[in-house]
Amino acid sequence: MDSLTARARLTEHRHYRYRGCAPVPADLADFPGQALGDPELHIDAWGTVDRSDDNPEPQKTRIARERAAIAVCEACPVLAECRTYANSETPDGHLAELDGIWGGQRSLDRHRALIRRRQADTARPAAAALAEARTVQKQAVLRALAREVDEELVAYRAGMDVRTANWHRAILCGLLGLDKDTASREELLATARRLGVLDERIRVRPDGRWPIAAAPNGDGSRQRRIAPGMPQQVVLPGYQHLPRGRRPSPVPASVVAARGRVRRDLRLRLVAPPPVQLPLPLPTVPVPAVAALETAA
Repeated sequence: MDSLTARARLTEHRHYRYRGCAPVPADLADFPGQALGDPELHIDAWGTVDRSDDNPEPQKTRIARERAAIAVCEACPVLAECRTYANSETPDGHLAELDGIWGGQRSLDRHRALIRRRQADTARPAAAALAEARTVQKQAVLRALAREVDEELVAYRAGMDVRTANWHRAILCGLLGLDKDTASREELLATARRLGVLDERIRVRPDGRWPIAAAPNGDGSRQRRIAPGMPQQVVLPGYQHLPRGRRPSPVPASVVAARGRVRRDLRLRLVAPPPVQLPLPLPTVPVPAVAALETAA
């Protein structure tokens, strides 16, 4: 909402005249500038106090003044409209109200909110990127990734080979604004769900003890960077690792034919446990006992 429309809604509100920061009518006020919301406050309590640089407002006085003004704002009948107007932006990109307390918010609070909005707008992927993330193949990879953590099983459920599935996972990281070298599988799925790319009804399987890389690479450096304590996996060719039976691909046959025949290399994945640390130092045999054993032998 632009600042002019927001201000019009504020001033045209039927309770605008009863706002807490409005002045008390002159015929009823005990002193000039008395605030309608709190007779003990002056209407300048919601604005900046004009003081010379040699005589600034003490910090304790400013904090007490701001707290008293915000307390009045919390019971104001036009709080929502006032806050909306103060946080709206002018055509040149500035806040409608740069200074003072508006809608129960200080100037610093409104500027911080403006910075957060602009950072969120910058970080949000473009519509074209989100549309690319909703293609048939990438949706198949996301649904498979939600159910499986092993890269071969993800590729099997998505109906493609491991290399193609990992390539789509890396592309999805870029489309959703994630760093593929540091993002985890759960982070990728959570971002896809937040942006509406992954259906919220799809249940995401937890990674387990170690986080899984969102886009694993061939040498395993990305996995080790994300989960440094994860055991290394050894792949032996020639053994069946995937479930028996042919699983129909969720990708249409026309798409598969355009990209070439799907290859599934059967491999066995062995997980090597971490080395066992023996207690040190090892127990030693006394010298007389060794001599007795040698004599007996």
